Amino acid sequence: MSKKAVVAGHICLDVTPVFPGKKMKVLDDILMPGKLISMDGIDIHTGGCVANTGLAMKKLGADVKLLGKIGHDEFGRLILDIMEENKYDGKRDMIQAEDNHTSYSIVLAIPGIDRIFLHDPGANNTFCYDDIDFESIKDMNHFHFGYPSIMKKIYENDGADLIRIFKKVKEYGMSTSLDLAAVDPNSEAGMVDWKKVLTKVIPYVDFFVPSIEELCCMLQPETYQEWMKKADGGDITDLLSMENDIEPLADELMGMGAKFILIKCGRPGIYYRSASADKIAMVGKKAELDLEKWANLHGFEKSYQPDEIRSGTGAGDTSIAAFLTAMLSGREPGRCIQLAAATGACCVSAYDALSGLKPFEELESRIEKGWKKI
Repeated sequence: MSKKAVVAGHICLDVTPVFPGKKMKVLDDILMPGKLISMDGIDIHTGGCVANTGLAMKKLGADVKLLGKIGHDEFGRLILDIMEENKYDGKRDMIQAEDNHTSYSIVLAIPGIDRIFLHDPGANNTFCYDDIDFESIKDMNHFHFGYPSIMKKIYENDGADLIRIFKKVKEYGMSTSLDLAAVDPNSEAGMVDWKKVLTKVIPYVDFFVPSIEELCCMLQPETYQEWMKKADGGDITDLLSMENDIEPLADELMGMGAKFILIKCGRPGIYYRSASADKIAMVGKKAELDLEKWANLHGFEKSYQPDEIRSGTGAGDTSIAAFLTAMLSGREPGRCIQLAAATGACCVSAYDALSGLKPFEELESRIEKGWKKI
C-alpha cells in the first residue's frame, strides 16, 4: 500500500485484574471493605484510539504514523514496549511529556456485572495543537483523530484546538476522519456543548465514524437518556430502529455538512451514508476517491457471525481501522464497509483489540463464501 496515514489522539494503558469464580449479581457480593479477594492473573494492554485503531491499521497492512502523548513513567514504557511487540517504533513518534503521567484505565470486569472503568486521562488532557509536528505529517494521505471528548485541551473553548487541527491538515490535501468516545455527563466534558463543537468541525471531517450511543449522547442527550431507561441495563443497540432512531441523527449530521458517515451500532452492524458527488469532491484529494462510487450511498451493513465472543474491547476501533485501511488501498466503498464489519467480528474473538484480527484476503474469501450474518 502506497498511501500513508496518521492516527492521533487518545492513548492509555488498560489494566484488567482477572476475577475468578462464578457470576455475581451485585457489586457488594465481592467488593466489600476489608475483604481479601483472590485474583486469577491480570491483563495489561494498550487502549485508546491511537493504539487500537493505529496498531490495527498497521497489522492490516497500512503505512501508519501514531501520535499520542505519554509520560516518562513505567506505564509509558509499557506502552512503548507493547508497540515494539507489534513492530512499531513508538519512541520515534510518540510525544513523551516530562511533566505529565501516562493515562491508564483500571477495568473491573467482574463476572455477571457490567464493566467498571477507573480512568485517569493523564497526558491526554494536555495534548493540543502545538504538540503536533505538522511538518512531519504534511506528506501523508490521511489523518484520523480519536476521542476528543476525553482530552481536555482538545475539547475546551468549544473545541478550538480540534478545529485548528482539522483545518491545518486539510490544507495539505489529506483526507480526514474523526471518532468519538463516551462522555460522562457529570464531568467537565459533559458540560461542553458538543452539538456546537461538531457543527464547527464536521465541515473539515471527510469520514465521521462515531458510535450511535456517543453520537446521540452529544446531539440529543434527552433522547439518549430515554434510550438508557428503555434498555434498563441491557444493550441499547438491540432496541434501536434505523428509521426512527438512527436516520434522524444521520439527517442532522448531513445538515451539518457531513460527507461520509459510518455509525457503529454495536452487535446489529454499521449504518453508512454519503453525500452527493459535489460534496464527496471536497474529500481530501490525497485519498483519490472515485466520486461516482462514493457518492449517494445509504444502507446498513449487518454484523458477521463471530466464531466466538470473548470481549468487545476495541471492536469499534478496529472496525474503523479496517474501513480506513481498505479505503486507502483503493477498494470500493461496499467492500470497505464489509471489511469493517468482518474485522469487528474477528476482534471480539480475543480478549484484546489486536490478537483476533485477520488479513483482508482471508476475510474477503470468507465473505465470498457466504459468511453468515447476525
